[in-house]
Amino acid sequence: MGSERLRLIAAALLWTGAGAVGMGMGDAARGWAAAAVLLALGGAVAVPLARARTAVPLAPEPPLPDATLRLRRVQAWLEHLPVAAWVMEGERLTPLSSRAHRLQAPGGVRELALLQHHLRTADAGPVLLDTERGQERWQLQRQTLALDGEAQALLVLVPLENALEAESLQAWQQLVQVLTHEIMNSLTPVQSLSHDALALLDEPGPDAPPELRLALDAIARRAQGLAAFVGNYRRVSQWPAPVLAPVELSALFARLERTVGAAWRARGGQARFELSAPTLRLQADEGHLEQALLALLRNAEQATAATPEPRLWVQASLSRGGRLRLSVRDNGPGVPPGLERQIFLPFFSAREPGPDGEAGQGIGLTVVRRLVHGMGGRVRHVRPLEGGAAFVLSF
Repeated sequence: MGSERLRLIAAALLWTGAGAVGMGMGDAARGWAAAAVLLALGGAVAVPLARARTAVPLAPEPPLPDATLRLRRVQAWLEHLPVAAWVMEGERLTPLSSRAHRLQAPGGVRELALLQHHLRTADAGPVLLDTERGQERWQLQRQTLALDGEAQALLVLVPLENALEAESLQAWQQLVQVLTHEIMNSLTPVQSLSHDALALLDEPGPDAPPELRLALDAIARRAQGLAAFVGNYRRVSQWPAPVLAPVELSALFARLERTVGAAWRARGGQARFELSAPTLRLQADEGHLEQALLALLRNAEQATAATPEPRLWVQASLSRGGRLRLSVRDNGPGVPPGLERQIFLPFFSAREPGPDGEAGQGIGLTVVRRLVHGMGGRVRHVRPLEGGAAFVLSF
């Protein structure tokens, strides 16, 4: 360290001397030559010092203490919990998991103040939150504790919506399978016997009363109608598993417009398909998504059958938080008040009987919910301020 200091002083003196010689000699060539020699000598003295400085290796950073490493691991575990977790100290709520951060961020709950009120005051149990995907059911768990003499509480919201919908759909599918199996077992012999009886009436012999032929013909027709009815309900529980892939929504909307647009215009109406951006894409099963949208378009057509100027709006956009929303809206009479949740149940139909005396079969929205849920999305009904009905698919 001493030799380095001496070299540095010597180089400084030589460079200072070079400057003094140069200034004192004016334009004399000999003076400038002397100054140049002093500068060179100063550089020769300083170069080894610079090399020694650059050759000194950097000291490695000391390893983190074990306690710090454990703390970082715990923080990472908390961040990736599959639930929304907070710690409450007094009235202050601090999110612990990424799911809690997402629930509070744009695209999560619609009213952050209401969520915080639930967390601070609600007892453990089910909680209904209004989110960008619709109303969702959560289970609130609360654990009080004291750390360093301060009262605190751990709050956890466990999502229930997807699990409840999956269980509901599975229960209905099992019910449909049992019903269709039993009904078909009864229909097959009835239909066969009816045909045999009609064939016997066609054989030569005493004339049969007209009422007998009429009754047997009615049995046969009713059996055929019931068989077709059961066949339709079988669709609720026999959809194949979805195969997810990127779907270009602009191409999908173009196909749907070609499929239904002419029929709406022929009725004096209009069908509009709009995308907030032409490059919107969705990770979904294209066949399942198209079938779900076609079912909603069919519902809109039936709902506006008596509307003088029917209108249909199909829109795709990104909501807060980057969620993709597909909406299908019409200007019909809308869903009767009080039936908003029942319309998704199998066998239930809010549509009044038409001119042929037949009401809806009650499977369209059930199929839509099953298809959308299978692709990781949700479907809900909303009541537009302008009237009519709207169904929103969120992913």
